[in-house]
Amino acid sequence: EVQLVESGGGSVQAGGSLRLSCTASGFTLDGSDMGWYRQAPDNECELVSHIGYDGSTYYPESMKGRFTISRDNYKNTVYLQMNSLKPEDTAVYYCAADLPPLRPQSHSAGPRGDSCYSQFAYWGQGTQVTVSS
Repeated sequence: EVQLVESGGGSVQAGGSLRLSCTASGFTLDGSDMGWYRQAPDNECELVSHIGYDGSTYYPESMKGRFTISRDNYKNTVYLQMNSLKPEDTAVYYCAADLPPLRPQSHSAGPRGDSCYSQFAYWGQGTQVTVSS
């Protein structure tokens, strides 16, 4: 059974940092794409970062220079280092996995079961990040 367990969320002041971890079980990270999404109440899911099976990374413009995604295939863990946090970063952060054969992006069930445009089929339970001004 595929499981993703996030940790590391919490409350910080603006300008602070947090490091999220996502420990995977039931599959190996080798060959898998991984990602972090976030979702605030009444908002749609939002891609935070993506790391391909080959180590390539992608960040939306608003996260560039502040967030860093990394993976440790030996520990079966993906990390998200978040610096210079802003109040608008407040959301529940979800880890996501796409196992081979990798899927194209589509509108499918997201971390809360509602529609989310992504390639990912597996989601963690989420970890809350709250940034105060």
